[in-house]
Amino acid sequence: MPSISIVIPNYNMAGTIGICLEAAFASQCDDFEVIVVDDNSSDNSVDIIKKFPCRIICLNENAGASKARNIGAQNSLGDIIFFTDADCLLQKMTLSAASRALSKEGDVVLGGTYTVEPFDKDFFSRFQSVFINYSETKNTVAPDYIATHAMAMHSQTFRESGGFPEDFLPMLEDVEFSHRMKRSGKRLVMDPDIKVQHVFNFSFYRSVKNAFKKSRYWIMYSLANKDLAADSGCASSELKFNVLSFFAVLLLLASWAAFQTQLSLSLIPFILILNIISSRRLILAFYKAGGAKFAILSLLYWMTIYPVPVSAGGMYGIISSLLKK
Repeated sequence: MPSISIVIPNYNMAGTIGICLEAAFASQCDDFEVIVVDDNSSDNSVDIIKKFPCRIICLNENAGASKARNIGAQNSLGDIIFFTDADCLLQKMTLSAASRALSKEGDVVLGGTYTVEPFDKDFFSRFQSVFINYSETKNTVAPDYIATHAMAMHSQTFRESGGFPEDFLPMLEDVEFSHRMKRSGKRLVMDPDIKVQHVFNFSFYRSVKNAFKKSRYWIMYSLANKDLAADSGCASSELKFNVLSFFAVLLLLASWAAFQTQLSLSLIPFILILNIISSRRLILAFYKAGGAKFAILSLLYWMTIYPVPVSAGGMYGIISSLLKK
């Protein structure tokens, strides 16, 4: 019987599932199995998966990542279930770190995060990887949620949980699961030593599209959950203050253009400084990851462009929530 079952949902991820499985089987852990649940892919994912000594479960229709994870967990044999994604690369010591942490912490939902350096080295992928790593690890004692790109727990804990919600939003099922587990009395624990390297392959377009999409569904979930102001991982207080600062500057510029009031212009540097102070630890994370040039470019992107798709997605989420009522 394996001690750890790695569960990976896959849907049309032929571009990454191969290197994902290569990384999983390179783990320095002797006692694990890999279960891939293919969610009725239309590409050649299954042919790639069959090249590896893993267990593959093929679904007859596309059912979503939540159901794929639930089915994989139901068919697992390990004492520990480790969830990850088809575009994530386990580091060699990830499974060992998860096993040690669960032995120490006991009956908890254990989480890890992305490596600071992503698989692809373009600016937008690096920006996103640093942002997520920082956001998910700044509160290791009591994180608001654990993401399924690196989530581990004892198999009995998962089976008693009811699993991931299958009739839900297209994403954030891990946030809903985490919040439900907390309400049931389970502790969430974030261990920064548990890492996976993500394949983003981000361009500028994909970066802003991702920000728009995630913001939309975060707002929809947060309105329903009544925790819109929460400092919740990537929906961080820094991100929310950054968006508010961006619009405050726009309003002041509009006020100056309309009324030529010097006060409007004089307040702008004050707001920008407050925003930098609010984001200082994230800026430091950018600096540590790529030096001064990367930190400056990241700060400019963070303060001048990134708030646009985030706020647009948020507005779309508010409208979507109102239309549902």
